Amino acid sequence: MIAAKWIFRIAGIYGLLVITPLFFADTSGMAEPVPYYGFAGLALAFQILFLLISTDPMRYRPAMLVCVLEKLAALPFIVLYLAGRGDEQFFIGGIIDQALAIAFIAAFLMTPKRDAA
Repeated sequence: MIAAKWIFRIAGIYGLLVITPLFFADTSGMAEPVPYYGFAGLALAFQILFLLISTDPMRYRPAMLVCVLEKLAALPFIVLYLAGRGDEQFFIGGIIDQALAIAFIAAFLMTPKRDAA
């Protein structure tokens, strides 16, 4: 269970470091900044969830599967890059997210279920 704590703690800290600067980027040239900020806000909320899970993985074990889905949402970044329609920065981010999805699955499998009582 200690591994699960560290997996989610590292993911949350890494995510905060990567996502927070998105809120300070210049979006004045964007035709539609709403989806950009929607993505950034939702991603930031998930980083907080990762940190919450790291405090008590057994208690928040069911939420780990939702976190896997959040990471799998980056698969299109990889597919678009391989099709020549995406950029390298998103491709690298997509690869990192897939590695974290695998780590989250491992954390889920390593974390025992809570007693029903």
